[in-house]
Amino acid sequence: MNKARSNPINATLMHGALILYTLIALFPVFVILINSFKTRKAIFREPLALPSSESFSLVGYETVLKQGDFFLYFQNSFIVTVASLFFVLLFGAMAAFALSEYKFKGNTLMGLYLALGIMIPIRIGTVAILEMMVATGLVNTLWALILVYTAQGLPLAVFILSEFMRNVSDDLKNAGRIDGLSEYAIFFKLALPLVRPAMATVAVFNMIPIWNDLWFPLILAPAEEVKTLTLGSQVFIGQFVTNWNAVLSALSMAIIPVLFLYVIFSRQLIRGITSGAVK
Repeated sequence: MNKARSNPINATLMHGALILYTLIALFPVFVILINSFKTRKAIFREPLALPSSESFSLVGYETVLKQGDFFLYFQNSFIVTVASLFFVLLFGAMAAFALSEYKFKGNTLMGLYLALGIMIPIRIGTVAILEMMVATGLVNTLWALILVYTAQGLPLAVFILSEFMRNVSDDLKNAGRIDGLSEYAIFFKLALPLVRPAMATVAVFNMIPIWNDLWFPLILAPAEEVKTLTLGSQVFIGQFVTNWNAVLSALSMAIIPVLFLYVIFSRQLIRGITSGAVK
């Protein structure tokens, strides 16, 4: 990296490659967004052209808002995502602090056990999870999704945050203990503020899979009142598969929130990744 920065040609090539990759990745999103604001004829006639005064149309969004309760779907996805991230960050940070701060029998073994959750997909246990949710009466509730996503995100959260927790100054924590702070106060007031970039990284890594997940909402919460935005969009697209205005509008409404949240947390994500690389 230092050589690339010192050599202008290498730096230019590196930035050019990154810009090219970004354009390729964002091109499908760009096509979906611009065509969602066009008439059906304009979509097929000039799919890459920007909406003009003649081709501009909001009929797709009108169809989406009339036929599907997308505001309810968005609310459900927002509640599930925010609640899941809150529990993942809280319990993940507490577990990481305990594993890195306290030495006890089985410490390493427990860390390895949690790391297995990164390698083993949670979907393997779908049948057992469904049986458990039926037994507890949580099927067709948002809590079923929140609990599953929390369990899904904890292994990665503990794995990432443990490394950062080990780098929190022992002198700072011991000074807090001398001043009479409890272990909870040391955790919330001293350790957590110092690992915020790592927590933002964990949040972004978990936010997108949770928001875009279709598997567990379809199995655990298919009822209309608890449908997530992804599930609602897929059902809507299945009903209006030939209505491209409505299909593209539904996809746009599902994509835009993720892009918006990613832009908000992108700075913290990059800071957390680079900090981990240096450490």
